[in-house]
Amino acid sequence: MKYSTAALALAGMATTVRGHGFITSPKARMPGDAFEAACGQQVYYNQAGDNYGNIQGELQVAKTQSDYNAEKCQIWLCKGYKYEDNKDLVETYTPGQKVPIKFDVRAPHEGTANVSVIDTATNTIIGTPLISWDVYASSASAIPADQTSFTVTIPEDLGSKCSTPGACVLQHFWDARSVDQTYESCIDFTVSGSGSGAAPASSKAASSSAAPVSSQKAASSSSAPAKAPITSAAAASSAAKPTTMATVVKSSSAAPVSSSSASGTVSAWDEHGLWVSVVLKRLFAVLNWSKERSHDRFSGCGG
Repeated sequence: MKYSTAALALAGMATTVRGHGFITSPKARMPGDAFEAACGQQVYYNQAGDNYGNIQGELQVAKTQSDYNAEKCQIWLCKGYKYEDNKDLVETYTPGQKVPIKFDVRAPHEGTANVSVIDTATNTIIGTPLISWDVYASSASAIPADQTSFTVTIPEDLGSKCSTPGACVLQHFWDARSVDQTYESCIDFTVSGSGSGAAPASSKAASSSAAPVSSQKAASSSSAPAKAPITSAAAASSAAKPTTMATVVKSSSAAPVSSSSASGTVSAWDEHGLWVSVVLKRLFAVLNWSKERSHDRFSGCGG
């Protein structure tokens, strides 16, 4: 089992070149300790090495891992990324405020997308999508500028639903059905002047209520929420698939820069440092495994 884990850790390094899309501004949720505890070590390695990766890639890794807990992971909500790992990234908005968003697409795959306010306790959309695209990130033509840089307006009727940090996220949901891949990015936020609200339930399966996403992706080996384009409810599994679906595509000309202008973007140096730390962590795991094997063999000979 340890050999299998070590092999997966090393193999996971290859995923760092496959990422396809992520919000770069404002700063979105990132993987951390709470994510690793809920979704497993190998799923954490997969996303820490490439936060641009898709949910199907996570599930492929998770299906062979005993420490993946589908109910706690809630992989169809923000790719499983947890509020607990991102408490310092909560934005504060006011009703009616316009929020500029930048999305980096490293590889276009045609699909549908939207940005919506998500109730994290139920993994359902509050109201309707704030913006949506019927054709998103097509590789057949230049990607429209409004798919990589756009503005959404915070609803004025949220009341106290989003007054508590962690209760709501702005989720960018990109359903690249042409390649069977789903990408999610989440911005934690609160709405000031909304009154007090109840603390968000840490991870609940989505109800099948309003979900403007039309068909959902297959989930993990045990329970997989259905994929959803903009008009159908999210199928429930132990962790229901997010009901938003919006992505922003990179400009057709220049390749997306993972570190740059926008204040919320992640610098190339930060990404490199994260990659190095992940590689070292995996290497130590392999060395420890080898050490244990050597000790076991020596003990056997001595006996």
